[in-house]
Amino acid sequence: MDWQPEEEALSNLARFLRDSLAGGNNPARAKAEQMLAQATSSPDYINYITYIFSHPQSPPSAGIHVNEYPTVRFAAGTNIKTKISLAYSMINPQSLAYVKTATLHTLRDTDRNVSRTAGSIITELVTRGGLLAWPEIVNELLCLVGNASGNVPMPVRESAMDALLKVCEDNRRVLDKDYSGQRPLDTIIPSLLQFASIESPKIRSAALTTIHIFLPYGPQALMSSLDQFLSTLFSLSSDPNPSVRQMVCQSFSQLVEFAPEKLAPHMEGLVSYIIMQQQSQDDPELALDAAEFWIGAGEQQRLKDDLAPYMPKIIPVLLQNMIYDEEEVARLMEEQDDAETEDRAEDLRPQFAKSKGDRLNTSRPGDQTAAPQEQQPEDDSDLSDGEIEDSEFGDDPSGNWTLRKCSAAALDVFSNVYHRPVFEILLPYLMETLRHDQWPNREAAVLTLGAVADGCMDAVTPHLPQLVPYLISLLSDTQPVVRQITCWCLARYSGWAAHLRDPAEKAQFFEPMMEGILHRMLDNNKKVQEAAASAFASLEEKADENLVPYCEPILRQFVACFGKYKDRNMYILYDCVQTLAECVMSELAKPHLVEILMPALIGRYNSVTDDSRELFPLLECLGYVAAAYGDVFAQFAPHLFSRCRTIIYDNLKASVQSASNAAFDEPDKDFLVTSIDLLSAIIQAIDPQKSGELVATSKPHFFELLCYCMEDANYEVRQSTYALLGDCAISIFPQLKTFIPSIIPILIKQLDLDLIRDDDRHTGFSVLNNACWSLGEIAVHEDSSLGPYVEQLYQGLITIISNEEIIDSVNENAAIALGRLGFCCAEQTAPHLGEFSAAFLKSMDKVDFTREKASAFLGFNQIVMKNPQAMESSLLDYFTAISSFPARSLVQEEYRDIQVSFQQVLQGYKALIPNFGDFLGQLPPAVAQTLRTVYQI
Repeated sequence: MDWQPEEEALSNLARFLRDSLAGGNNPARAKAEQMLAQATSSPDYINYITYIFSHPQSPPSAGIHVNEYPTVRFAAGTNIKTKISLAYSMINPQSLAYVKTATLHTLRDTDRNVSRTAGSIITELVTRGGLLAWPEIVNELLCLVGNASGNVPMPVRESAMDALLKVCEDNRRVLDKDYSGQRPLDTIIPSLLQFASIESPKIRSAALTTIHIFLPYGPQALMSSLDQFLSTLFSLSSDPNPSVRQMVCQSFSQLVEFAPEKLAPHMEGLVSYIIMQQQSQDDPELALDAAEFWIGAGEQQRLKDDLAPYMPKIIPVLLQNMIYDEEEVARLMEEQDDAETEDRAEDLRPQFAKSKGDRLNTSRPGDQTAAPQEQQPEDDSDLSDGEIEDSEFGDDPSGNWTLRKCSAAALDVFSNVYHRPVFEILLPYLMETLRHDQWPNREAAVLTLGAVADGCMDAVTPHLPQLVPYLISLLSDTQPVVRQITCWCLARYSGWAAHLRDPAEKAQFFEPMMEGILHRMLDNNKKVQEAAASAFASLEEKADENLVPYCEPILRQFVACFGKYKDRNMYILYDCVQTLAECVMSELAKPHLVEILMPALIGRYNSVTDDSRELFPLLECLGYVAAAYGDVFAQFAPHLFSRCRTIIYDNLKASVQSASNAAFDEPDKDFLVTSIDLLSAIIQAIDPQKSGELVATSKPHFFELLCYCMEDANYEVRQSTYALLGDCAISIFPQLKTFIPSIIPILIKQLDLDLIRDDDRHTGFSVLNNACWSLGEIAVHEDSSLGPYVEQLYQGLITIISNEEIIDSVNENAAIALGRLGFCCAEQTAPHLGEFSAAFLKSMDKVDFTREKASAFLGFNQIVMKNPQAMESSLLDYFTAISSFPARSLVQEEYRDIQVSFQQVLQGYKALIPNFGDFLGQLPPAVAQTLRTVYQI
């Protein structure tokens, strides 16, 4: 570009850059910053700072000392990157061309900071403009890294490699596209393999890192070079630089997943190499990367036989790495009891609304199809088997993934692959170490025993009568971390103890285990409290109804915990309460048990403010308790109902304010979701007359708030709201009916598939699923006044069930809703019967036999009887569907109505079709025989 700066302007800008870096808040710095801010608006500003950045000599008239100028150049480079980042589209093409040329030139600068900055500017240019706006940059970088000219200094080659790595990272797909028969990767991959042998360890490491970007996607250029890649890895396996060896280990871990067959012939040497790197004392990151190989290799079915002979060699290394190192031991020894210490704000785990979590399903048995779609929790509540957040395999203050945790996880994987042989390798170690006089060894042995519980249960079980009492004794160990890991380990084996059939054995093993963990829930160490509470929640899930005889002592211990726990552990305590409620259900509603639990829960409820995030798990817990109590919960419902309604109203009001005034923050929708879910639980639990009164006396009116929530922009809010709408249709339809003219038009909008964004299909389908389900629950009421909306409802539902991209649960609930329209709108739906009957029957064929399926056919039958001729093309499929209903169930009183309805339909067709017997002959013999015997035709 033929552009030259004005000398005076260039000198001034250079001085401003220098002065802007001056320390303190002196006048010169303030003026410089002001002048630079003004200069950025000039079209030539980018040219000037590029000139300064790319020229190693200070402007003669600038008066800048030679030692100051490198810092000025660095500042200019930083300003270039910022300008590109914030205003790329406003830079004219000539200036962009100048920046590109100058930056490429500056990559060769001998000042390391300057050349690195040039590399970062290049990556920013490609990020903002796209690779197609600068296609030649890849080849330029390849030439620089490869020293094509023969005179490129190593620092420049390293900067170019850094830039190439970033360009590849941001343009993976573009680089694998075909451009006139050429793919950039066809050149890049061979070059990267060559770069892996350059004398600079930075380039070797970065070359492997760049290959990693492409490996998971299997581009042809890389797949055809896998043998060369593997050879390169083996040649680098003894590299003196640990960063390179770290990338080698990571590469082997990737190849395990994408090309295990390439590794199988080299397994002996590979095992030895990974073990050697895992035992690296001086580089924990290298050791961790090596250990991660075992997890991938163990999970790879195609390597199962190849890896098996090396288990006696691998497992001892894992065991060695599961012992806390000296530094960690010293830290743990210094920890004091902290149960009386208030939690700091930063110690509190983030909590998210779970919107009727997976375990909270209070629908009737067999109602899985039509139950509302559950939102997947975003928090850590689905940790299994007593696993502890931040410390699944023991205490780690940062919650980081460590070599210890990785080794335990690898052992867990191997135990699930090889089972008994793994335990046989471990048994001598366990016998020797479980009673070790040094607590770190003892603790690691307990960790080992817990890690193999899932995979080696059959092998461990004969030893549990000796192991469990000893583990229970370790609950009183003087070292908190031993008590902590023992809680976790016992939880892993609690299923065995809970399901012992002999009462004497249960008294010998299960009851002491349960009492021991309960006792540790009141430990004076918060982490032990948390581990015990998590372990007890796991024990509850495994014991299930076996806990019924123990509800009173369990609840008394929970209540004591409510009095002792600080904020953080209160979250897991709520999980213990709700899990118990789910396991024992109505047993929990006995008056003396209600008197134990509810004062503690209500006391906590009254102390938690409306803006506290503790409200989320607390309201969820109360929902489980409501489901267990049933109508017994009615005595607590008015206050809870009123507060939830207030929270919903305040949240909606705040949403309106934030939408109209930027000064107001958008409210946290999790408060809205959890409040809606508790209202839903209350309406399901208590007597409909009582819940109807709560709704009828609500101010502002309950269903008016519901309408606002149905249109909320947040997916989770709408998901929970439509679940609540369906629950209202089931329990309090008389109160809902008046608001149908307000509710149904909103629901119709939700049936529009265009509302579901491609980037959030899972949540969008969950909302749609609940909308279809709630519509079906409204439609079963013959007086639901859906007549004015039938055409729109029909069009929405038929579009859903005819779309092959719709997930099964949504398809099925839409089909059920469509069939149920026959209860209230058979006359209006009948003209469409010929259009939707085949799709309806296809969808219903996937639905298990439930009351919902029966009710869908009850409605569908009414439509058929209004227009029987429309079924001509689907009649054989219809009769086949009728025959699929279990005859044994149809004689039950609950299903008598569907049997009678099918009989009416079949008799109607018998009268309508000449030679009806010949028509039945077109059906498979078993189907025809079922129809004749069950329905007497």
